Amino acid sequence: MRYFIFISFVVLGVAFAKAQEPTILPEETKLKDAKTKYWFNTYGNIRIGKRLFWIAQTHFRFEESEDMPFAGQLGQIYNRHAIGWLYNKKFNAALGGVLRLNFNTDESDDTGRNLVPEYRIWHQYQFAVPISSVMAYHRLRIEHRWTRGFADDSDFIFRNRWRYMFRLKIPLNRPSLQPKAFYLGPETELIMQTGKEVVGSNLEDLRLTITLGYIINPRLTVAAGLMYTTGQTLDNPGIYGQDWTIRMHIYFSPDIRKVKNKLPAIHLFD
Repeated sequence: MRYFIFISFVVLGVAFAKAQEPTILPEETKLKDAKTKYWFNTYGNIRIGKRLFWIAQTHFRFEESEDMPFAGQLGQIYNRHAIGWLYNKKFNAALGGVLRLNFNTDESDDTGRNLVPEYRIWHQYQFAVPISSVMAYHRLRIEHRWTRGFADDSDFIFRNRWRYMFRLKIPLNRPSLQPKAFYLGPETELIMQTGKEVVGSNLEDLRLTITLGYIINPRLTVAAGLMYTTGQTLDNPGIYGQDWTIRMHIYFSPDIRKVKNKLPAIHLFD
C-alpha cells in the first residue's frame, strides 16, 4: 500500500512538473518554411425574405504532401451556415454556426486520430461603401470556437477569434460591377485570437489576397486568386507559420421568393 501511494505521488509530481514547464521563446523570431495549399470554396447567399437571407458556404481545403504541392492531400472540409439580415443596401449582419472537419495531414504521424471535428458559433457585420465605380467592404466577424488536437488524449479547448477584413472590387472592363465585368479584388484580413490557452499567440493569421473575378450574371460570379498567410503558432508565440494558397470561388445568390416580394439588387451580392 505504501509502495502504491509512493508511486502515485511520483506520477502526479511528474505530470504537474510537465504542466508547469514554461514555453521557451527563441532568441529571434522564427519563420517556418512556407506550405502550399489549394482551397475550392462555394459561397451561397439565398434570399428567403424581404430582409432575410440564408448563408450557405462549403469549402474544400487541400494542402501539399511529400509528392505534390498545393493539393496533395485533403486538410479540411468546412461548412458555414447562418441567417443574415439586410438593414439596407450598405449594411448586413449574420448569425450562425460552423462545422469544420480537420484531417491529420502530418504524414509522419501514424498515431492518434485521423479526423477531428471543430465547432464554431459566429456573427458578422458587413459594410459596403461605393467609391465611384469601386466597391469597398469592411467586415467584422467574431467566432467562438471549440477545437482539439489529433492525439487520443486531446481535449477540446475554447477560443475566440476576432476578424477584420477590408476588400475592394475594382471593375476592369466595364464602368461598374455588372454582368460580363472582370474585377480585381485586393483583400486583407487580420485574425486575432483570445482564450485561456492563448498565451502570447494572439496573432493567429494575417491574410493578404489578390483575386480576379468575373460576374457571369447578377446571381453567379466566379473568381480565383492567391493568398499569403502568416501568424503565430499556438504553442510558441516566437514561431510564425506561413502559407501560399491558391483560392478558387463560386458565388451564387438565388432568390426563392415570389416575384412580387423581390427587392432591387443590393451591394451584398455585387
